[in-house]
Amino acid sequence: MVTALLAGGLAGLFASAVQTWRVVPLIHEAELYEQSSAAHGHPGVAHEHANHEAAAKAAPAEGHSHDGSAWAPADGVERTLFTVAANLLTGIGFASLLVGAIALSSREPDAREGVLWGLASFGAFSMAPAVGLPPELPGMIAGELVARQAWWALAAAATAAGIALMVFVRQPWAKAAAVALLVLPHAIGAPDGGSGGSVPPELVARFVTNSLAATGLFWLVLGGAVGGIYRRLRD
Repeated sequence: MVTALLAGGLAGLFASAVQTWRVVPLIHEAELYEQSSAAHGHPGVAHEHANHEAAAKAAPAEGHSHDGSAWAPADGVERTLFTVAANLLTGIGFASLLVGAIALSSREPDAREGVLWGLASFGAFSMAPAVGLPPELPGMIAGELVARQAWWALAAAATAAGIALMVFVRQPWAKAAAVALLVLPHAIGAPDGGSGGSVPPELVARFVTNSLAATGLFWLVLGGAVGGIYRRLRD
C-alpha cells in the first residue's frame, strides 16, 4: 500500500500537469462549441467529459447530459483542484491494481521492468478500449452509458488476460487463447454511440491524440514508479 500511495500520487500529479498543458485547453474549447450549440436551440446534447486519470481517460470517461441544475466545479482554481484530486485517486487506484498483479506474479521488478508493466497496463486499460470507444469531448453525441461501461470493462479485462497469457504461460495453447481474448471485444463490437455533435472533427482528433498520449505517459510514470519504489522497499 505504501508503494501504491507513493507511486499513484506521483503519477497523478504528473498526469495533472500534462493534462493542464495538452488536454484541458481542448476541453475548454469544446465547451464553448457546446454552449454555442445550446444557445442556438440544441440544449441537452448527450456527451462525455474526459477522465483525467491518465486518460485517460486513463480510465473511461463518465457520460452524462448537461442540466441547468447540475453542479459543476467553477472554472479556475476550484476546477483545477478537483482535477488534481481525481487524478490522485485514479493514480492510487491503478497503482494498487498494478502492485497486486506484480505480487501475484511473484516477481520483484525494478523501475525498468515496471515501465514494461505500465506499458502493458496502458494497452489493456487505454489503447484497447479506445479502439472502440475513443475519448470523447463535451458536445459529442454518446451512446448509452451502461452499455459503454460494460464493453470497456470487457475490453480491458480480455486484453489484460491476453497479455498475461502471452507473457507468463509457456504452453502452446496459451498463445492461441491470448489472441482470441485480444480479438474478442472487438469482434463483439463497441456500442454504437451515433455520430455528430457540436465539436469540429479536427478538435476531436487532436483531443483523442493528446488524451491517449497523456494517458500513455501516465502509465509509463506509474509503472516505473511502482517498480522502483517496490524494489526499494523490498530491499
